Amino acid sequence: MIAIAKPYLTKEEAQAAYDTILTGWITQGPRVAEFEEKFAVYTGAKYAVATSNCTTALHLSMIVAGIGQGDEVICPSMSYIATANAITYVGAKPVFAEINPETYNLDIADVERRITPATKAILLVHQIGMPADIDSFKTLCNKYNLKLIEDAACAAGSSYKGQKIGSHSELVCFSFHPRKVISTGDGGMITTSNVAYYDRLKLLRQHGMSINDRVRHGSDKVLFEDHVEIGYNYRMTDIQASVGIKQLEKLDFIIAERRKIAEKYHNAFSDLNNVRLPIEKQGFVSNYQSYSIYLKENFPLERNELMQKMLDKGISTRRGIMTSHRETAYRNYAGDTNLPVSEDAADRSIIIPLYYPMLDSDIEHVIGTFRGFASS
Repeated sequence: MIAIAKPYLTKEEAQAAYDTILTGWITQGPRVAEFEEKFAVYTGAKYAVATSNCTTALHLSMIVAGIGQGDEVICPSMSYIATANAITYVGAKPVFAEINPETYNLDIADVERRITPATKAILLVHQIGMPADIDSFKTLCNKYNLKLIEDAACAAGSSYKGQKIGSHSELVCFSFHPRKVISTGDGGMITTSNVAYYDRLKLLRQHGMSINDRVRHGSDKVLFEDHVEIGYNYRMTDIQASVGIKQLEKLDFIIAERRKIAEKYHNAFSDLNNVRLPIEKQGFVSNYQSYSIYLKENFPLERNELMQKMLDKGISTRRGIMTSHRETAYRNYAGDTNLPVSEDAADRSIIIPLYYPMLDSDIEHVIGTFRGFASS
C-alpha cells in the first residue's frame, strides 16, 4: 500500500532523542531553547516559542492578540477544524469566509464583506503549504484596525515574496505533526518579532510561571517562582526538540525533493482537461505539504468512487480539505453560512500520495492509475 504521507526520520533523529534522554533533561529545557533559536533564524523572525502542538500555538496567539468573549475572527471554513477551535477556545466566534478556488486560501473580497464592528482579527491559513497573499491581508487589517494571525500549520519552509513564512506577521503558528513536512511526533511553534508577545507566550505555555525550570536549575541561588497569571501546560519536550533540530537541518532538502515529485505530477496530468492542478503564482513557493487535485464536472468518476478505486489498486488518498461549518460542532456557530466555493472544492478534490523518500515506481503507479481512471 502506498501511504498518503510519511515523515522523513532517520537514525540521526533517533540518536538525537537517545542522547537527550541520557542527559536526564527530557522536558522543556536546553534543546527546546536551541530549536526555538534555530527556527527563528530559519524563518527570519526575531523570536520563536515552541508549544505542544499547533492548536495550542493558535490558542496562545489568540490570547496574546487580545481576542476574547464576543469578538469575531474571520477564517476559512475549508481548513482543519483546529483553526476554528482556537477561536472558540477564547470565547470568540469564528466567522467563516469563502476561499479562492485556485489556491484554497481565503478570498479577500469575501473576507472584507464579512467584517463587522465585532471583528477583531483575521486568521489566515496557508492551506496545504500554499502561501496566502499576506501583504494584501495586512493592508486589509490595517484599514480596519484588525489583528492578523497566520495559521501556517502546513507551511514550514514555504516562501512568500522571497522570505520564508514566519517573518511577515506578528503571530505565525506552525505544526510538526507527522503529516507535515517536518515532524517532532507532534509539536508546534509560534514565530513573532513582538517582544511583548514573546514574553507572554513563554509565560502562558508554562502555567504562567515567572521563572522557568532551566533558569531555576541553572542558578547558584535558591529561586522561588510565582505564577503571575492563569497559564497552560503547552510545553514541548526536549526529546521532541532534539528531533526537531535535526529535522530543521533537512527542511530545505526535503522541500526540494517534494517539489520534484510535485513537478512529476504536474507534467503527468497537465494535459487532462477534467482536472485542475495546484496553481503556484509568481512569488508564492509551496512546500507541497500535500498535492490536491480538483475533479471537474466532466471527470468520469465521483470523487469518493475514485478514492475507493485508487485504494483497491493499493494507493491511499484523502478527501479534499474539510469544511468546518458543515461539522456538527459548528452548526450553531455557522448558522445559515453559504460557502458554495468552499463546499465544491472540498467535495470535488482528492489528495494523492506525496512524501520523501517516495519510490519512483510508486510515483509512476500513482500517475498511471490516476490517468487510467481519468480517461475511463
